[in-house]
Formats: sequence, C-alpha cells, structure tokens
Amino acid sequence: MKRYCLLVFCFSLIFNSSTHAQELNARVQILAPTVPNIDKRNLEVLQKIVREFLNNNKWTTETYTPQERIECNFVITITDWDGNSAYKAEAQLQSSRPVYGSAYNSTLLNLSDKDFDFNYTEGQALDFSDQNFISNLSSLLGYYAYTIIGLDKDSFSRLGGTNSFKKALNVLNNAQTSGNKGWKAFDGLRNRYWLNENLLNKGFEELRAFIYDYHYNGLDRLQENTPRGVKKMITLLGGLKQMDKQKVGSIFPNFYFSTKADEVVNVFSIPTGDPSDKLKAYNLLSEIDPANINKYESLKQAAPTLQQELKKN
Repeated sequence: MKRYCLLVFCFSLIFNSSTHAQELNARVQILAPTVPNIDKRNLEVLQKIVREFLNNNKWTTETYTPQERIECNFVITITDWDGNSAYKAEAQLQSSRPVYGSAYNSTLLNLSDKDFDFNYTEGQALDFSDQNFISNLSSLLGYYAYTIIGLDKDSFSRLGGTNSFKKALNVLNNAQTSGNKGWKAFDGLRNRYWLNENLLNKGFEELRAFIYDYHYNGLDRLQENTPRGVKKMITLLGGLKQMDKQKVGSIFPNFYFSTKADEVVNVFSIPTGDPSDKLKAYNLLSEIDPANINKYESLKQAAPTLQQELKKN
C-alpha cells in the first residue's frame, strides 16, 4: 500500500510539473550605458525580477515541456533616470522557434519599442493581471509575453495565436488609462496599439497564414526534399501578392519582413536545380516587400548558408 501511495505521489508531482510548465525561456539584459550615477545594484535586482516574471508566470493553460519553451530575448536600455523610481527606456525584443530536424532557430520577432518607460522601486513586487492595470512595467512585459506566444503559435498552426493576441489586447486596453505612451492609436504609427491591431485585423490573416505555411510547411519540410521545399515556398510567396498594397507599410508586415529578409534570401539561395527559382523568388519579394529590395538583390549570387545550418544536428 505504501509503495502504491508513493507511486501515485511521484506521478502527481510529474503530472503537475508538466501541466504547469511555463511557456517562455527569456534572457533579460538591462543596460544603462549613457546614464550617469545610476544605481547599478538596483538594475541587477530589476533584471532578475523581470527575468523571473517572464519565465515563472504561466501565460496559458497549455502544457509546455522544457524543450518547447519559447526562446526570447529582452534587452532593455535605460536612457534616463530621475534619481528615484522613474526610468525612461527602450527595448529590443526578439523571439525564435526551432526548425524541425536541425540546429537552426528561425526568428519570429525582432522589434524595437522606443517607449518602454516604467517606474520601479527596489523591493517592489512585480504584480500582473490581464484584467486590470497594475503597473506599466508588468503590462509591457505581459503584453509582449502574449505577443511572443501568439507568434509562436501562428508558426505551428494556422491562426493559432489568436487567443494570445486577444489577451495582449486586454492588457493594451487596460493600460490605455495609465497615460503611458505606446498604448494608444495616436501615440504613433508603429507602436503597441498598431501591432496588436494588425495581428487581430482580418486584413492581415493572409500574412498570419503565411507565417504558418512558411515555417511548418516550408522550413520544417526542407530536410525531406530541399528542391521541392524551396519551390513550395515560392508558391507560398505568390499567395501574398494579393495582400492589399496599402497594408504593406503597416507595422506588422514591416517588422515581419525586416525580421525575415536575410533568412528568406538564404532559403532561396539553396540550389534547386532550376535556375529560374531565384529569379521567381526575387520578382515576388521585390513586389511584396520593396523596403528590403537591396537585400533581395543578393539572391543572384548569395551563398546557401541556411542549407549548411539546416544540416547541423
């Protein structure tokens, strides 16, 4: 009987551990290279608290194994400090997902937030609710946690990140009453409001569906049959030609194509045996993403570096 109880207890521990495994594996840096006399110890404490907040909170009800946790980076650069608790800051945010059967990680998010301002006093608890505004720092971190999870889900299932983007919308709506910048439409054209608006806008569902097809039906399948995989991805690009050209300059397409441009060049530089593939890819990309045309020009002679990465195990 004792042995049975012990087995049940151990199983319960394993089950609960896996059921409540967190979603993010975030690396956090907080820097202040140009701010004189700033309290370095306070920054170290803050860095630890932010990292633990992102990694220890449970952002969804789903099960994530340690290997499934989403790799992400938060680099927060303090630009001004009032000598007390108020910090002006910028943040560089990045997330990635693994490519099946390889050691290569594909970047999903690479975004700069110029209005990452917050207040923090050493010893202060970093509390959060997606139903109420508590502090700008926890709202910023919660908003981007949901956004990162949503983009990751979009890359594994068609429009799979919608619920996470809706949670980010709740955070955004609550934070609009705080008076902090970046949460409202009139705060700028490329801020948190417009990013979330784009991600939930039906006009961008085609781009979100492309994220799934590109990663799950494209990159994840390159190992199986590389030439066929590259041709499949050219076909996927062709579907984006129908996207409203007025939407190309919006924040979501802009940051997404800026994030993926180098990788896309490497993908379409992989030899397929068909000399016309590179030209087809170039013609499509130059029409869909003219902002990065200089990078796509290199398709004519780019080395197949991604192919080398995909072969690593």
